[in-house]
Amino acid sequence: MGLSSASNVSEALKICIFDLRRGQQEGQELDKILFFFPADTQFPSQLSVIGLSEGLITFTRIFSPEAACEVIEAEIHSHVFYEAEPDIWMVMVVEKSKETEAIWRVDALRSVLKEVHSLFVMFHGSIRALLDREPSGRLVRNHLYCFIMDYLSDFQTGKKIQLPNFRDSLKERGTVQMLTLGREAAIEVQDDGINLFTYAILRLVPHALSSRASSWSYIRKGNTASQASATVSTFANSGSALDQSYASRDTSHAGDSNHYVVRPLQHDKWSRGMDGFLVTDIWGAEVGSLGPTTPTVWLQQTEERMYLCVYQHKSLTFILLIPVTSVLNGEQGVSLVKQQVLENVSFLSLIFFLSLIFGFASGKMFKVEEKLSKGWGGENAYHVSGYRYLLLDGDRNASRASPPGKVTTLTKESLVALNKVREEVDLEKNLAKWDGSSQEKELEICIRAKNNAWVIAQVTRGKELYMVLEKANETLLYASDAVEKFSNR
Repeated sequence: MGLSSASNVSEALKICIFDLRRGQQEGQELDKILFFFPADTQFPSQLSVIGLSEGLITFTRIFSPEAACEVIEAEIHSHVFYEAEPDIWMVMVVEKSKETEAIWRVDALRSVLKEVHSLFVMFHGSIRALLDREPSGRLVRNHLYCFIMDYLSDFQTGKKIQLPNFRDSLKERGTVQMLTLGREAAIEVQDDGINLFTYAILRLVPHALSSRASSWSYIRKGNTASQASATVSTFANSGSALDQSYASRDTSHAGDSNHYVVRPLQHDKWSRGMDGFLVTDIWGAEVGSLGPTTPTVWLQQTEERMYLCVYQHKSLTFILLIPVTSVLNGEQGVSLVKQQVLENVSFLSLIFFLSLIFGFASGKMFKVEEKLSKGWGGENAYHVSGYRYLLLDGDRNASRASPPGKVTTLTKESLVALNKVREEVDLEKNLAKWDGSSQEKELEICIRAKNNAWVIAQVTRGKELYMVLEKANETLLYASDAVEKFSNR
């Protein structure tokens, strides 16, 4: 399956998905369970975890009907809740440990649940829709099991699953890491674009996970009913696949011969074709043809099924989304579209749009790659000496942070202090959300860590800045001045 559900992780981590609308009759309790990790957990134990979770959800709703339960801290475990869809809950139970790495932030753990659900919907549609399509639940269970197990494989280190912890305090899931090429290129990134960006980082350009990666992404907004829209993302591509520390067995049919289970998160399943487009057999083969089926994704915002066509030129990766309804003759039509992309520079106005963004008229894809290559000075191009920082732009779903290699120079004490500061900010933001305040939260926190480092957080006008200064002078005034100088850059 790609990830062993061995007993050594059974106590440290449990993840379950259940439907409150199912299994309400005595003797049918198992029907509500849609996914459980580890999969070899005995049914009484699964029901115990889900029963406790259901009870906590019901109890907390008495006091807060409008705000769903988000976390329960017990003596031994933390219970993290996420209502992915109405009455469909995802719960992560993590064991509290004295291990030095077992220090996490609840919102970071919840972001894992949000990300896996969002990606799942992009490829398979909503969980509720799958249940409506096949009420017994077998279809959705097969899909969830294959998808989530493949997703969790990225967190496996040896025999353990390494969840986001304090060492990831200068990272943010669910955002596009922006490469600055000028304000005119900073176009709004929508939620579907974030999902595509995440998938590209996870699988299409595997080594973009390394510290050498850079990225820039945008979405063109407009009516896609009559013409194919294009989503374009660029990534530094090192061209080789991720190393696998474990074997993967083929469970594409997951025990059900009637339903083929697409597994888009499998490793090493994409390759570059002769025409530059990436190909994969993950989606199977077209009926009556030996060629692979073109991948498709589901866009939540426009509620459209789109063909996913990925083209690579040197270090540049283009993700083209083409509405399925706009392409005639299936795979033959997709092949024609790909040919037009390569031959016709004005195809769907894509290249014209790129010319507006990058300021050239010829419209050749290699010009885009050349422009980006010249405009990016390497991973340390935007590093500010003496600063370790994370800048979040909630309005644009974008982030920028110190290069990973620079973050590793921070001490554990600094990162733990930063993790606690971010928890305080998360709490303040959640309180403002629950209060229904229409005004954006303005907040500034500045503390001195045990190792005398300054840890700073600023929240203003939809932007968040987190910073660590380990070589600062003794005064708070110095730290304040340092933040101001950084903000002016």
